[in-house]
Amino acid sequence: MTRPPTIALDAMGGDVGPDVVVPAALSALDAHSNLRLILVGRREELESRLAAAKATARENLQLRHASEVVAMDDAPALALRTKKDSSMRVAIDLVRSGEADACVSAGNTGALMATARFVLKTLPGIDRPAICTSIPSVHGHTHMLDLGANVDSKAEHLLQFAVMGSELAHAVDGIERPRVGLLNIGAEDIKGNEQVKDANGLLVASGLNYIGFVEGDGIFLSDVDVVVCDGFVGNVALKTSEGVAKLARHFMTLEFKRNLLTRLAALAAMPVLKAFGRRIDPRRYNGASLLGLQGIVIKSHGSADRLAFANAIEIAILEVEKAVPQRIHTRLAALHAERQAQ
Repeated sequence: MTRPPTIALDAMGGDVGPDVVVPAALSALDAHSNLRLILVGRREELESRLAAAKATARENLQLRHASEVVAMDDAPALALRTKKDSSMRVAIDLVRSGEADACVSAGNTGALMATARFVLKTLPGIDRPAICTSIPSVHGHTHMLDLGANVDSKAEHLLQFAVMGSELAHAVDGIERPRVGLLNIGAEDIKGNEQVKDANGLLVASGLNYIGFVEGDGIFLSDVDVVVCDGFVGNVALKTSEGVAKLARHFMTLEFKRNLLTRLAALAAMPVLKAFGRRIDPRRYNGASLLGLQGIVIKSHGSADRLAFANAIEIAILEVEKAVPQRIHTRLAALHAERQAQ
């Protein structure tokens, strides 16, 4: 980029709002001297949080007033139609106008997707945007999409998701030809519904580094960089994995607290336990990309703390620097030309 990245932050979104977003923003600015942030929300609330944090005046931190807030339980259509001065809408408008290069919000997922799609529009060749995030795996992490934006996707949509996920992995991870797998109930060609079987045929002919079907455990254990599925399956798989991680933490805590001997064992194992905790800490993976839009929008978890929201800002910075939407557009155009020539 020729200028420093500028990120618009929906400061009022999420379960906590400015109490998390403001300190996360200050942390991001401390980590990146060339970063510019625009805090969007009710000015008086933002100024009070900055004063409480004893934040000095910064040239690279701006405030943009927005009088409304999209609640976590607002219907997406209602939020889009009636809350045109919400912090979420204003932040996305800043991306459309070019004042910001990306938007980060912990707000209502449905409203964020609906607003971003309405304001920014989808890239040519994309029917539906998809939600993509990285999940810890044995080889580092796996990009997975869609995670809830589209609960009923056609085979063509799964192909589009695969292209977007592959370009994301290529851009942010530097993988020349990311390995793409299609989530299924088995690895055999006869397994799966018609949607998955049809998508398999499209992916084989796509020119992507498609490795075939991947089962649920393969998300974490297989040599795959991108796992593709529809939003219904993806969201269930994501929430299940989060539950299993919390269950493992719960059982380990119970066992180490069982008696004096196990408490002593816990002290001896503390370095290993801390390292394990860091590996599966969901805050380190917070920040899902709304891929397929003509702009960068990152969805933070609604209950994110300062560390987690700061990680979402990091993802936005990386996608801006790597020009992810432009890369997706170029790859889709090439794929369309190849299919037309056949």
